[in-house]
Amino acid sequence: MTNKIKKDNSTSFVNNMSLPMHRWYRYSAGFHAEWVEQLIKEKTKDINEKFRIYDPFTGSGTVLLTSDKLGFESYGVDPHPFISRVVEAKLLWDTDFDLFVDYAGKVLNESKKKKGFTENYPELIKKCYPEDILYMLDALKSVLEEKKDDSNEHKLTWLAFVSILRTCSTAGTAQWQYILPNKTKKLKNHPFETFEKKINIMYEDMKFMQSCSSKSKAKFFRQDCREQNSVPDKSIDLVITSPPYANNYDYADATRLELTFLGEIEKWGDLQDYVRKYLMRSCTQHVSKLRKETFEIIKDDKLKCIYDEIFEVCKKLEGEREYRSGKKNYHTMIATYFLDIAKVWIDLRRVCKENSEVCFVIGDSAPYGVYVPVDEWMGKLALAAGFKEYKFDKTRDRNVKWDNRTHKKPLKEGRLWVKG
Repeated sequence: MTNKIKKDNSTSFVNNMSLPMHRWYRYSAGFHAEWVEQLIKEKTKDINEKFRIYDPFTGSGTVLLTSDKLGFESYGVDPHPFISRVVEAKLLWDTDFDLFVDYAGKVLNESKKKKGFTENYPELIKKCYPEDILYMLDALKSVLEEKKDDSNEHKLTWLAFVSILRTCSTAGTAQWQYILPNKTKKLKNHPFETFEKKINIMYEDMKFMQSCSSKSKAKFFRQDCREQNSVPDKSIDLVITSPPYANNYDYADATRLELTFLGEIEKWGDLQDYVRKYLMRSCTQHVSKLRKETFEIIKDDKLKCIYDEIFEVCKKLEGEREYRSGKKNYHTMIATYFLDIAKVWIDLRRVCKENSEVCFVIGDSAPYGVYVPVDEWMGKLALAAGFKEYKFDKTRDRNVKWDNRTHKKPLKEGRLWVKG
């Protein structure tokens, strides 16, 4: 059993990069589409009536695309302005693939004849691309902007373009998609050739998907799952999702290269207003201005069921902060994170049927070595929101791989199952 737990990789998005549709854009968060498919089949094997699936943290659309493949209705919400565009484009897989290839081919041919410009790009972009590569990428971007319309073909071609920005860069990328302009890699990808290959991959995947299902049944909304959104009341049978972990990962920074190249931000500081303010508060960059309000935040009635425990943890984190060079506001991050999670459970109770089931892929946390029992607190918050029971199934050990880890607290990842 121990070996099985350690080898379980169903919670990794990396596995999706060999699968049709899911390989269109690499996102740093998510889980394995084949595991999602297996789970949906298991939960629907004896069901004939209409069955609806929901992912409140849609990300790049793994759950929605898998539901489409199997022919089930699904809902998804996500507030990230860039990743939302990615999933909106991926859900256009039912577009006429010949029309898409024709449109994308015209963009490519016009780009080859166009002279790109590099002068107006921020310094980050100039550090990430050799000048000749940047000229070609700018030509592609310019033609896409000139031909911009509201067609499915344009949205799919835009996705093909943004998906090659990483592979055509000489800048290194950290494990979680943070761009590392000072760490270079050998350039192996020519923009025009890479773009054409991506178009061909998307063409083949659209043909495959349309052989499985004739039309997308997914409904996606660029909205926040912490608030009442467009998902109807009492409509959901199964929730499959993975919320951001309470581990200080900055989902805004993970898309900084793409956002900067597209001209949607100019510098790192722009991420706060353009992206971060819409997201779950799971990183210290998001919440530092709330530090003095930390212990008022945890007095919120929504956290009443875990108040004593979260107060103790936040006090320990506040104390540890004073002795650490970085002085990160982990205590504020934990307070705001679980208040956000409480809001998520309250809205899930609104949209879920009485006999529904929820599966959260989650991992626990230990900032500054102070252990946070994420699965236990999430379960208690689910019960407080009106769900009936929960259990946690561990799938693997965490914090055992890296020699430079800052603490040795045993951590785990797994699935929180909630019923009712």
